[in-house]
Amino acid sequence: MSERRTTVIGALLTAIGPISMAIYTPAMPELVRAFDTTEAAIKMSLSLYFAGFALAQLVAGPVSDAFGRKTASLSFLIIYLAGSLISVVAPTVEWILVGRLIQGIGASVGITVSRAIVRDQFTGAKAAGIMNTMGIILAIGPAAGPTIGGLALAAFGWTSIFFLMVGFGAILVFLSIVFLKETTVPDRSRLQPARLLQAYAEIVVLPRFLCTSLILGGSVGALYAQAAVLPFILIDEVGLTPTEYGMGMLMQSGFFLIGSVSLRLISKWLPGAKAPAVGLVFSGGGGIIMALSIYLLPPSFLSIMGPVAICTFGTAFVTPYIITAGLAPFPHIAGSASALMGFIQMGAGFVGGVAAASIGLPLHAFGTVIPTMHILAVLGFFGFLATSRRA
Repeated sequence: MSERRTTVIGALLTAIGPISMAIYTPAMPELVRAFDTTEAAIKMSLSLYFAGFALAQLVAGPVSDAFGRKTASLSFLIIYLAGSLISVVAPTVEWILVGRLIQGIGASVGITVSRAIVRDQFTGAKAAGIMNTMGIILAIGPAAGPTIGGLALAAFGWTSIFFLMVGFGAILVFLSIVFLKETTVPDRSRLQPARLLQAYAEIVVLPRFLCTSLILGGSVGALYAQAAVLPFILIDEVGLTPTEYGMGMLMQSGFFLIGSVSLRLISKWLPGAKAPAVGLVFSGGGGIIMALSIYLLPPSFLSIMGPVAICTFGTAFVTPYIITAGLAPFPHIAGSASALMGFIQMGAGFVGGVAAASIGLPLHAFGTVIPTMHILAVLGFFGFLATSRRA
């Protein structure tokens, strides 16, 4: 496929996961009231979504290697649609939990296939440039997601949130049928247990790959983990309405967009690992400011979202180069490598979200768990530099 088609389709496939979270978060406090349940139960719906998303990638990647990127995309997108429809008609909170788990399983194909189709066709600076452009497009969906979700919730109720997901899933099915071309040579023997274990063993023993995954798990995973507590902080503690919360989340995705555009403009002055180094200064520094602000300042929109914006701006500098560097050694099993990278990234978000939910007090969870994840990303980068020198 052309660079443009790869970029657009890859960005839309990647966006299905973040959009399904971004649209959903404004409705979380409302779902507590609608089903007369607890905050913990609704937070569990987000955790189950992450669990399905993370674990299913370990299947989606090898399936895309064995049956092709297009077949895998269509199969998992249909699963995503099924989960969305279950959530629309859910009579109890237990059905919401089931629907969100199935949604996560279906959405797992997006991040796996999008990275694999780039690795199938492009390498080096060109691949990193495509990843950066994908990041710019990707930022638009999650940026608008909470706003759209908040407006839909206010106008039509919580079921409209899941109808929006059904619509997005249907659009991606159409695009995958019409515009997604096969970019690999399918090999069904790759699903044989022995070959599957051999592929994952080859990937996981490479320290450089593990370091890049730790960087992504800490920085990007933190963005997912904080979704478990931000709605309750901004709506219940700060006092925003769901619609105001949706508008306020533009600060997070908006700064990711600003970071992606800034990187594109100055990338020629930041060759090699300099771009993620700059990004981790922002995300690590933002994490420290986040921890201090929680314990030194009364909660307000700026005291919460200001550090989030700094971290998100930095993360936009990190992802293009780190993803490209992590997948570079595995052209023959790009789907499996992309799946394992995504599993570690989303698994970190899941573990962080569970840890934040288990603390009980959203403010303390936010000021402890999220900064820790950003610091781990910085440590992972030092490991990446060391392993790269040895390589």
